[in-house]
Amino acid sequence: MRVDGRRLRLSNLDKVLYPATGTTKGEVIAYFSRIAPLMLPHLDRRPVTRKRWPEGVEQPDFFAKDLERGAPTWLPRLPIDHSSGSKDYPLVEEVASLVYLAQVASLELHVPQWRFTDAGARGTPDRLVLDLDPGPGVGLAECAEVARWVRDILAGMGMELFPVTSGSKGIHLYAALTGDQTSDQASAFAKELARALEADHPDLVISQMTRSARAGKVFLDWSQNNGSKTTIAPYSLRGRTEPTVAAPRTWDELDDPGLRHLSFDEMLERADRVGDLLAPLAPRRTAPLAPYLAKRSAERTPEPMPTAAAPARPGDAPRFVVQEHHARRLHYDLRLERDGVLVSWAVPRGIPDSSERNHLAVMTEPHPLEYLTFAGEIPAGEYGAGTMSIWDTGTYELEKWRDDEIIFTLRGARGGWDENPRLVLIRTNGAGEKSQWLLHRMKTDAAAPTVTARAPIEPETPTTPASGPVAPMLAVAASPSIGRAAAGRWSPWVEFKWDGIRAIAQWDGARLRLYARSGTDITDRYPELTDADLGLGPEPLTLDGEIVALDSARRPSFSLLQNRMHLTKARDIARERERTPVDYFVFDLLRRGATDVAARSLRERRALLERATADARAPLTVPPVTDDLDAALTAARELDLEGAVVKNPGSRYRPGIRSEEWLKVKLSRTQDVIVGGIRPGKGGRRGGIGSLLLGIPDEEGLRYVGRVGSGFSDAELARLDAALTPRRSDRNPFVGVPSADASDALWVQPDLVGEVEFAEFTPGGTLRHARWRGLRPDRAAADVRREA
Repeated sequence: MRVDGRRLRLSNLDKVLYPATGTTKGEVIAYFSRIAPLMLPHLDRRPVTRKRWPEGVEQPDFFAKDLERGAPTWLPRLPIDHSSGSKDYPLVEEVASLVYLAQVASLELHVPQWRFTDAGARGTPDRLVLDLDPGPGVGLAECAEVARWVRDILAGMGMELFPVTSGSKGIHLYAALTGDQTSDQASAFAKELARALEADHPDLVISQMTRSARAGKVFLDWSQNNGSKTTIAPYSLRGRTEPTVAAPRTWDELDDPGLRHLSFDEMLERADRVGDLLAPLAPRRTAPLAPYLAKRSAERTPEPMPTAAAPARPGDAPRFVVQEHHARRLHYDLRLERDGVLVSWAVPRGIPDSSERNHLAVMTEPHPLEYLTFAGEIPAGEYGAGTMSIWDTGTYELEKWRDDEIIFTLRGARGGWDENPRLVLIRTNGAGEKSQWLLHRMKTDAAAPTVTARAPIEPETPTTPASGPVAPMLAVAASPSIGRAAAGRWSPWVEFKWDGIRAIAQWDGARLRLYARSGTDITDRYPELTDADLGLGPEPLTLDGEIVALDSARRPSFSLLQNRMHLTKARDIARERERTPVDYFVFDLLRRGATDVAARSLRERRALLERATADARAPLTVPPVTDDLDAALTAARELDLEGAVVKNPGSRYRPGIRSEEWLKVKLSRTQDVIVGGIRPGKGGRRGGIGSLLLGIPDEEGLRYVGRVGSGFSDAELARLDAALTPRRSDRNPFVGVPSADASDALWVQPDLVGEVEFAEFTPGGTLRHARWRGLRPDRAAADVRREA
């Protein structure tokens, strides 16, 4: 499953972990997922020791300090030295991390009272903890009495105390510290407090560790303030007979004679009602360099380690660096100075050299400012091993910085720039590290005003050019449930998803010109559209739509369209046109006359489109829209269509951008892939193509996602052979291809895009039950991304 953009493999969800209550692993995962907003601030930057019960709480448990080898690579970790050697502790910063820990039955999460610093060192404690542990013959009521005594003492010292019923036996008391004390000093203070209470109330309080002396008393354990010790984290489950939790409580609740521990379902009900009672103890801080430090050791790599926090540079333009990185695959790293670190993206194809092509950019972990000048050799076996050199560096001017969109102009020292490129980064999938972005180079006629990072302004809305190819706006893949949720917010326009190829049409008043999604001029390939009188009138128009081939039942057929989309010779086109005519289904208007309407709402554009095409004739059609997604999907299923597209009627048209204001809801799963190899055929296919080896780009290169050996017609095999033979190569283009699939592979240059239909992605990231649908010459390899 996906959790906030992270891929996780969950198993044995019905395994019972708490036999007394029948509580399953699935319910434990659900608890951690729902309590995460309250729990994560109390785990922030603290090393987490886990207590695990893989076979349930009635079986033996074990403590886990070192993060297990099978843990996801995206889970950050930092080392702590022990007498037995260094151990990597997980840092739990997001919901996905909690879900992973629950998947491996880490029921109890224990943390110290200190946090890691930004440089990855052990910090001073930011809170004091006192563990009230009842001995034989006493219980929570007695612990509550002692807690009130402690509260009165600390209140006199100006310290606010926060109680937590531990979920096990007693009560934990927390107070905030300023960070000026060491762990030893905090521990000494807690010890003196315990001794003072024992002196005042010797009949109920004991501060000694001796277990035999605790009968009838509450042990005030001060020792958990030691920098090497941990305490159960607030909101954590306990590995008891029943799924109780470490629950923050009010002081009024501690006055209740019936005070008891809370179960996890009671905690969830409280969470919705009262929120986080410990919020003053955990102002959420960020440790942006923790992932960087977790992946590197100063002893093993020449990469710079962060020093003291860099001073503010008021008035100075922020800096950037583009580094050429010859790692497992050549790529470029774009790094922008922001809030004391370098926010970083891996860009496999580098900075775009024109506005006609967009490049994939994958966010990586933030890097220290010292990386601005780093060049050198990262040793083999280390993270990012390979040669790093500086391709360009300088300053940048910032126009906008949002979580999903960044607009900036680079002012570099590189002599090869033909201009100072104005760039935009648009987030298309995921969040944080490993999120996917589109890097687009804006046209020079949209130059930005000069501003600094500390004075951002909103850019003017970009205009759509009056002539030449326009990159179409793209939709984000979504499940029916997500589509329904969006429909509930938007009162949407719902269109059928036509199984064809996207095309931007430019009507000059006399003739139509067509451009594929990649920007290729395909005017001459479809003369029934471009040489016909379509009834559009004398006014110039720029339209967006889909070229489709209809079968005998007038349903779009991608397999039929394959017979047309690869043809370039006039004779072949004329012959096939008679057998496979095409239509153009128009659904958007970008320009009317001299007026750019892309920045207007879809609702306005649709009204203008219907007026502009009122007299249009076939094969140009403006299909109707509906506001009922379920009805559209039902009809699509009955008509064997691909699915539906849900659009926000208030959305503007964003050329070249994959926007979450358009959602494509497919009835079958399809995926663009890059062909990187051939497995030779056997039997009836001997001497030809047996299967194709496929990849999808990620931050490390072309990630192998499996092979496809079905769905090929004889004509398609002939097309593939003609296209792949001149692309043959001696170089394996993939990351992660298994030796069995590589053993007899014939490698090819990875620039040919195809489309497959498939059942699902396996936990290992390969396509299951893939079936070839055809080549996609209308799509560029640089734009291929994983859809779901």
